[in-house]
Amino acid sequence: MNIAFLAHDKKKELMVQFCTAYKSVLQKHSLYATATTGRLIADNTGLPITLLLSHKQGGHQQINARIAYNEIDLVLLFTDPNTTDPWDDAQMIETIRHCDKQNVPIATNLASAEMFILGLQRGDLDWREMVHSKTRF
Repeated sequence: MNIAFLAHDKKKELMVQFCTAYKSVLQKHSLYATATTGRLIADNTGLPITLLLSHKQGGHQQINARIAYNEIDLVLLFTDPNTTDPWDDAQMIETIRHCDKQNVPIATNLASAEMFILGLQRGDLDWREMVHSKTRF
């Protein structure tokens, strides 16, 4: 499975803690993240992560493009509900919209992320493999 990580600034530490707690599950998958979030996760957990551009330089768009081409199977987007940056809100909404269009599971908080990771561990998201087989040429 290909898993993408994004986190608002105030949620980056929570994302690192989450990845530390579920390292044994995550290490079995391909991981992608925007630059700062990915670097923090990699530095603190040792997990190999494909680093994309930073959020402001287009990392969100890179993840959205991968979602659009069914190259991402799960998105963990830890959001700060108190953000006042309209650009951040617009990017978050765009990612959610892409996930909805492609039927990609997305978690925007710790509780839903834990549900998805535990489901991933049980094999509940294996149906995504069928999506890949149908979209390959």
